[in-house]
Amino acid sequence: MKRLENKVAVITGGNSGMGLATAQLFIKEGAKVIVNARNSQRLSESSYLVEEGIRVIQADVSVKEELKDFFALIYKEFGKIDIVFANAGGGKVRPLEMIDDEHIDSIFNTNVKGVINTVQCALPYLSNDAKIILNTSVANVKGMPGLSVYSATKAAVRSLTRSFASELQPKGIRVNAISPGPIETPIFSKMDLTDDQQQEFASNVVSSVPMGRTGKSEEIATAVLFLATNDSSYINAFEIAVDGGMTQI
Repeated sequence: MKRLENKVAVITGGNSGMGLATAQLFIKEGAKVIVNARNSQRLSESSYLVEEGIRVIQADVSVKEELKDFFALIYKEFGKIDIVFANAGGGKVRPLEMIDDEHIDSIFNTNVKGVINTVQCALPYLSNDAKIILNTSVANVKGMPGLSVYSATKAAVRSLTRSFASELQPKGIRVNAISPGPIETPIFSKMDLTDDQQQEFASNVVSSVPMGRTGKSEEIATAVLFLATNDSSYINAFEIAVDGGMTQI
């Protein structure tokens, strides 16, 4: 039997990178998978996912009212939700002297407010033994030049994992986090860097990985799958670092 047979799984930011790889793996394991598209353009660009059996619904994680409608529609179509992977996030490189309010607000709205909104709006529709997985980053413990705001948001997500787990444990809901190192995703192209700067940044990050390479989105997906099943039944409030040893050695 497939490990997620007939389970309903919601993945924010599931139309690319780690979220998409996880959605595809969940489908193979028998789950019904729903992902969000932030706006109408992203919704149109994500139409190909329907062919893979992935349901795409428009919703911006930083807008609570949109998420309320998003989860209500999921419940109406699929019933109780068994898995939530709060994966949506991102960030841009900014030296300290160039950080402004817009930069702070945009990253915190997606990476922190978006995670809180996602979990809060999902709560009324979760099954009794639901699993919630938050996507943090090695940046929550590593100091990286130009990523101070991004790193702060990811440290906040790590803290939320503990707080949510403590609060939701009486309901039978487990909350854990996945902490990726440098992964082969489109994220570097979204950091407001030139091609040369992207290559330099990626090279500098990878040089601190003991395994000497970037990870693959599929390697994140398998870790998320572990946390989404009863294989991890005695794990709660924990952070799994999928980082090639970057934070350990």
